This record gives sequence, structure tokens and C-alpha cells, in this order.
Amino acid sequence: MTAPQTLADLERGFRQQGYVAERPLMTAVFLQLRLGRPLLLEGHAGVGKTETAKVLAATLDADLIRLQCYEGLDVNAAVYEWNYQRQLLAMKAQEHSDADAQALERHIFGREFLLERPLLRAISHEHAPAVLLIDEVDRADEEFEAFLLEMLSDFQITIPEIGTVRARHRPHVILTSNRVRELSDALKRRCLYHWIDYPDAAKELEILRIKVPELGEPLGRQVVALVQTLRRLRLEKPPGVAETLDWALSLLALGQQTVDAAMLEATRGCLLKSAADFEQLTCNLDQVLTAATG
Repeated sequence: MTAPQTLADLERGFRQQGYVAERPLMTAVFLQLRLGRPLLLEGHAGVGKTETAKVLAATLDADLIRLQCYEGLDVNAAVYEWNYQRQLLAMKAQEHSDADAQALERHIFGREFLLERPLLRAISHEHAPAVLLIDEVDRADEEFEAFLLEMLSDFQITIPEIGTVRARHRPHVILTSNRVRELSDALKRRCLYHWIDYPDAAKELEILRIKVPELGEPLGRQVVALVQTLRRLRLEKPPGVAETLDWALSLLALGQQTVDAAMLEATRGCLLKSAADFEQLTCNLDQVLTAATG
């Protein structure tokens, strides 16, 4: 599918995929497509940053190539590495041939011996632009972040044994960050930027209606009111939209029609992810339940 021609087309495509997005986010994604620039999405965990890339790929009917970042991520895992086993077998097969050393070296460092990792696979994509998701880039080391600059500037990767590989089709690049650390100005300058915040109550209820339509309006409103109240507490890890959906599905699975103290305590692990936040809920239980049932 070609890129949407208008912002309204893009919004329609996202909504068909069940993704509820506000106009500023849709504008950022649309400009990313039209300008060919990477898009950096920052925000709290669970607010839909990764999902944005997945839905974009589905909307464009494009391949999604995902690089999950972590501390210690290196070129071998992210870009390419040589298939050493195949190279050794090729060298053994050539031991008794008349091929000279230079010809053998050119042979074993050919593309057929190259293992493409996500970044090179996105650059080399043949048929149409892929959506490249560089997820949680803030977890990678600063050295790896610096390595990304060449690709994000020129959409090319240099392999010493082969040369420079340039993109046949520029991938649509989305980077996500939970702000574990501050990203460099050099990386940010190469990207469009958007901050995804927690949704307000109306938007979160709309998300529930689309994602969990069988929940019912009264229980949906209770779920949203309670989650919105939790986010106003001083929690270590406030619940994101992903946790809201998990909790709603859990209440459905348990056959609940309403939320009470016993059910909230039994299912709090769907919303909260630390003992300290459990304690905060206990201390503010009346306030939270009043918001949900009031």
C-alpha cells in the first residue's frame, strides 16, 4: 500500500486497526511519512509507543522490522555478522583448488555469507519500505546510539569488507524511549519528536470501548476512573494503557460486574508492578474506590 495521501487517510487507517490516537500524534506520523524522517516517540511505559509502529506497519501493509535495544547491544546483534561456520566450510572446500588467496577472501566475504540483523535488513529491504522499530533506544549504550547516526542521516551502513550499503527503499523509522537516560542532541536532531502522555478519561474510555467492547459501559467507566485516580498517586510505576486493558480483561475473565475492595486487592497485580505501589494503594484505598464507584 502507498503512504496515505492526507492526514485524514492516515487517521482512518489507524482507527480501522483499532488504534485511538490524538491529532498531534497522527500529525507527527504523517509528517514522518511525507518527509522521510525518523520519528522519536517518548513517554511513560505502556502508553502505546511500540503499538504505534505496529499499527503503522499494518496500515501501510508493510513489513515490521523490530530492533529491541538493551545495554550492551552491539553491531553483531543489531546490524550484521558473518556466518563463520559457512565461511570455514567454504575455505575447506577451496583448500585443494587453484583459487588464489585474494579470490578466496572475496568469495567468503560475499553477501551470501552475511547474516542480516534488523538494521541491515531494513536498509536492504527490496520490495517496498519496511517499518523499522528501534524500541527502547534509551536502554542501549551511548556508543551504539552514536553508531545509529550514519544510518538515520543517510540511510546507509558501512561494512568494511563490502563497502557502503545504501537503502533501496528508505524504511519508515520509529524510535521509542522511556527516558531511562537522556538521548543525545545529535540523535534528536535527526528525528521528528513527539511525547505520548497518559490519555485523559474520555480517550481511555474510548480505547476500552474499542479494545474490550464486551466490558460494558458502567464497568468501563469504573475501570477508567480508578486507573486515572491511581496515576495521581505517587507511584513508582503508574499504570499505562496496557495495564488498563489487562485489568479490564481480567475483570471480564472473573465475571465481575463492578469493582469492590476485595476484587481490587485480588487483581492489583494487573495494574501495579511493585510492593511499594501495592502499599500506596492500600494507604489510599478509600480514595481510589470512591473515584471508581462515585
